Amino acid sequence: VLFAAAGTAGQRCTTLRRLLVHEKIYDKFVPSLVAAYKQIKPGNPLVEGTLLGPVHNTGAVAEFENGIAEIKRQGGKILVGGSRIDPSELKDKGLENGHYVWPTLVESNNDMPIVKEELFVPITHILKVKSFEEAVDINNNTPFGLSSAIFTDSMRDTFRWLGPKGSYCGIINVNCGCSGAEIGGAFGGEKETGAGRES
Repeated sequence: VLFAAAGTAGQRCTTLRRLLVHEKIYDKFVPSLVAAYKQIKPGNPLVEGTLLGPVHNTGAVAEFENGIAEIKRQGGKILVGGSRIDPSELKDKGLENGHYVWPTLVESNNDMPIVKEELFVPITHILKVKSFEEAVDINNNTPFGLSSAIFTDSMRDTFRWLGPKGSYCGIINVNCGCSGAEIGGAFGGEKETGAGRES
């Protein structure tokens, strides 16, 4: 989950944008994820072991900052991150002129319009759900449909997720993150995603 959301600084078409967490594990899972986020260190993406590099330009920084402002306006709660990284924290690595922002987790609700927008920066909305059916409904209730993933130990839910009444995405994963695709094979999205099969 951490890599899917924060890897490549959120600049991947398959980056984790919405994380749906069942209410039974929410209070245990979310603090653990926040703690993991607090261990992320920015660095040079050309150096092995670096998880967090910069966003690509000042426009991306503006997209991040405007997105955070809009999230707050719509009632989202920033759990971790939510700001540009102070250049003084990057100076010892020679990266103070880079466009670095903190990967951000937001406690959101599905009524917030921004939850259905694709910001190409490291912002992930966490949504609490009561059931598998609610999760599928929220997953599919967006104009986008490139990639999705489910983490479960239920074979029944696995096949429901993969089936015709499950995730409406071009790439559907089970027990692995949604970021990435097998470049050697054909893949595509649904609905308004890129050159999706319906767009």
